[in-house]
Amino acid sequence: MIDKALVAASSKPIILSILLGGEDYGYQIIQKVKDISGGSLEWSDKMLYPVLHRLEKEGYLVSRWKMSDGGRLRRYYRITEKGRRELDAERHQWRSVTEALAQLWKPLPTLD
Repeated sequence: MIDKALVAASSKPIILSILLGGEDYGYQIIQKVKDISGGSLEWSDKMLYPVLHRLEKEGYLVSRWKMSDGGRLRRYYRITEKGRRELDAERHQWRSVTEALAQLWKPLPTLD
């Protein structure tokens, strides 16, 4: 299981990256996260919706209510231009972190 702090830290860039592909609603975002992580990230409604609302409040997303193909009213989220700029900044920061970790973890020392 992945540590909650790491899940929380990665939620913004994951959501913004998913929404680069077009607008989507909460349940579908949860399913995409599960799929892209091979099941190692299992988000819940309780985790996702506060993040979506915060990202919308910060201007990174906009939402609208829309009838789904199945006839259900759903709230769809879309990334804004400000959200695209934020994702670029997040990508730069995450690359720096992963590059530093890669340097530290390669190769793993052997214990004698």
